[in-house]
Amino acid sequence: MSESRDSVIHLENYGSIHISEDVVATIAALAVCETDGASAMTVSGAGIDLLGKRNPTKGIKVTMDDKTVHIDVYIAVTYGKAIPKAAKQVQERVRESIESMTGLTVGGINVHVNGVSFSKEKK
Repeated sequence: MSESRDSVIHLENYGSIHISEDVVATIAALAVCETDGASAMTVSGAGIDLLGKRNPTKGIKVTMDDKTVHIDVYIAVTYGKAIPKAAKQVQERVRESIESMTGLTVGGINVHVNGVSFSKEKK
C-alpha cells in the first residue's frame, strides 16, 4: 500500500472523519487472526508468514471509494479444516469488524487460499 487513500465520513454539525486504508487493513488482519482455520497470512502466493508476525497487514489488500471498502485477503488454511467454511468465516468476521468499527460499507471480501498450513504437535 504505497499510496494510502482515505475514506471520509461527514458528521452533521461536527466536521468529518478520515479513515485510511492502513487502518482498515489492520482491522481486517486482526479479524483474520481471530478466525478458526486461518493459520497464516500469505502474499499472492509469495510464501507464508505466521499470523501476527512481522507486518500484520501483509496479506491484506484494501481499495476504497467514498464509503465502500473492497478487500482481498490472502491466507493459508489449517490442515484438516474445511476450506470453504474457513473462507466464509474469514469473510464474516472481517465484514463485522470493519463495519462495526468504522461505519464503512464492505462491498466485497475476496479470500484467496494460497496454501495449507501444518501445525506442529506440542509435546
